[in-house]
Amino acid sequence: MTTLSDFTATTLTGEERPLSTYAGDVVLVVNTASKCGFTPQYAGLENLYEELKDDGFVVLGFPCNQFGSQEPGTEDEIGEFCQMNYGVSFPMFGKVDVNGDDAHPLFEWLKSEKKGLLGGRIKWNFTKFLVARDGTVLQRYAPNTEPAALTDDVRAALAAPAPASPDGA
Repeated sequence: MTTLSDFTATTLTGEERPLSTYAGDVVLVVNTASKCGFTPQYAGLENLYEELKDDGFVVLGFPCNQFGSQEPGTEDEIGEFCQMNYGVSFPMFGKVDVNGDDAHPLFEWLKSEKKGLLGGRIKWNFTKFLVARDGTVLQRYAPNTEPAALTDDVRAALAAPAPASPDGA
């Protein structure tokens, strides 16, 4: 069975990071953009992350320029924008495509696990996927779903029993 841990992604700073780094955490994967009507959701995502990170929750941001060219900046510009305007401290990754032939494998998998209004396509920036501690996709949320509205679902995922470790410990 495929899980989040089977993927890698490049951070904003160019480091290749295995997503197994987040094994055992509840993860919210979000395709983001700096010049979108939903961009203020960065603040809500940061609040949710700050509130629950000590309980094993993490937000992973993936900038995407596929929707209205709303993420035209370089990785450095994206990082500076997120930090300066929203104090983003959760992990941010390099720009990716989420639809089409060049879609990042992570988003191909997420879309296959939880289809949206457009079936296997992502509709717009700030589509969110909630991933359980075992790396399976629990839920998909529309771009207009505010991060605060996810609090109960995230808390429920955090309260679920953690998966057994592979070595049986």
